[in-house]
Amino acid sequence: MADKNADANARIIDMFRANAGEVGGPFAGKRVVLLHHLGRKSGTAYISPLVGATDEDAYLVCGSAGGAPADPAWVANVEQGSGVTTLEVGTEVLRVRTTVVRAGSPEWDRLYGIWSQYWPSAKDYEQRGTRLFPVIRLEPLN
Repeated sequence: MADKNADANARIIDMFRANAGEVGGPFAGKRVVLLHHLGRKSGTAYISPLVGATDEDAYLVCGSAGGAPADPAWVANVEQGSGVTTLEVGTEVLRVRTTVVRAGSPEWDRLYGIWSQYWPSAKDYEQRGTRLFPVIRLEPLN
């Protein structure tokens, strides 16, 4: 499964970069961002293509993993990272401050509401399990 996801991510990343951030298929008409992060155990550099909603001047991504029972690995990588990383949005490369917001946090309802309204498939993901998905707020520093 990891290889299948890596192959799919590589295709999305290639499409993103070849088309100034535009990605087709199920992402057509939606903003996709490329989140850079380091493996928390391996230190390996990764890039995760994610649907990115906006909250004022920040971007929101969600650790939904399509409704899988566990958070995707990139969430733990970001959570245990330095708190600052790189985000590609369209043709821009931004340094961003990362804040992982989990259910129970005062901001979670509002932020998850913004993201789930932007990405209608969120409702399908919610029905696949009982996990409440973390939202990651990415605030540009530059």
